[in-house]
Amino acid sequence: MRIGLDMMGGDFAPLEAVKGVKLFFDTVATDAHLVMIGDEAALAPLLADAQLDQSKYSVVHSSQVIGMNEHPTRALKEKPQSSIGIGFHLLQSGKIDAFISAGNTGAMMVGTFYSIKAIEGVQRPTISTPVPREDGSYGLLLDVGINADCKPENLVQFAVLGSLYSKHILGINDPTVGLLNIGEEEGKGNLLAQATYPLLKEHQQLNFVGNVEGRDVLTNKADVIVCEGFTGNVVLKMAESFHDIALRRNINDDYMKKFDFESYGGTPVLGVSRPVIIGHGISKGVAFKNMISLAQQMIQTKLLDKIRESFVK
Repeated sequence: MRIGLDMMGGDFAPLEAVKGVKLFFDTVATDAHLVMIGDEAALAPLLADAQLDQSKYSVVHSSQVIGMNEHPTRALKEKPQSSIGIGFHLLQSGKIDAFISAGNTGAMMVGTFYSIKAIEGVQRPTISTPVPREDGSYGLLLDVGINADCKPENLVQFAVLGSLYSKHILGINDPTVGLLNIGEEEGKGNLLAQATYPLLKEHQQLNFVGNVEGRDVLTNKADVIVCEGFTGNVVLKMAESFHDIALRRNINDDYMKKFDFESYGGTPVLGVSRPVIIGHGISKGVAFKNMISLAQQMIQTKLLDKIRESFVK
């Protein structure tokens, strides 16, 4: 497998991206070949210092970088030789099997939707986040940001995508699905929640367990929790603050450490035809290493083939 990595994306690129590559090769058993996309002059001394096995990677030069605050569509159009632009060209042409970047999130989303498209039958691709639970396991919350307004049918598809991801990537055999709501009883919630509940309940592919409340998000009441992206993003950002608060208060707690985004790296765009993983802008070495591992896992488990099979009409 050939995994493409944007070496110029993120606040600490390219140094931390190189550190992540070294961590990956040093700690993960792999036959993956990494295609590093970035400025050759900037990468050369860093790669020399890292003393990587040169047979395990190649470098594709990019002469441009899309800044974190640039307009996504305009930047992709005006900077075809950017690391993100080249990455999507390689992905679209089949020269890499997955693409990872911690760069401009908007440019990553635009590149995803305009270059590789959604899997047939998927109305809206989604992004998710692992949720650390008190028993040491992880649940999944989606959508967490790219679909702020949704229809009931969208949430049902998120539940299917999340269930497949939980089964094949998180290793949960028959994941339960919950609808994030303001009460447990059927009929609770806003119009979206009320209309979504019966669709989830009747869906043959889903192990639906009903509504879950905010206090249930960090428990094992449901393995997959679905909501529209506005609510999901609020929950995600609040959860991320737990780790920051613990650090500021010098609280050394193993559970709180799991709220550090570095522990899972980035989020895949679920529902598109090839693996795309978007990292946090402040990603460091561990996060890059974990994103590469996730891309490898998505390819090995043939997750996208299983999604295609689920959406065949």
